[in-house]
Amino acid sequence: MVHRVVVSYGQPEDPGAFDEYYRDTHVPLVVEMPGLVGFTVGHAAALDPSQQAPYLVAELDFQSEEAMGKAFASPEGQAAAADVANFATGGASIAHFEVRELHSGLPFMP
Repeated sequence: MVHRVVVSYGQPEDPGAFDEYYRDTHVPLVVEMPGLVGFTVGHAAALDPSQQAPYLVAELDFQSEEAMGKAFASPEGQAAAADVANFATGGASIAHFEVRELHSGLPFMP
């Protein structure tokens, strides 16, 4: 099963500088992480206008939780993690989970 890391970035002080740095510097670091099998990003918008959405959400997919752990422990993973402080002026939160596809007739939880 796929194991996913979700990074939610808060509103940066300078969105243009954030986007440029993220695209030109951070993405090349992330894609070098060993075992990365998927990487998607997007600027979020809240469905409920009374709630603030993250500025950017990134999803990193790995074959397993073990592969994710090895990736973040690697020199490439450590470089990508350390780089967040260089551009995420609005902060960042990181979560991970095992991806479960829901199909009709299957239970939600094991």
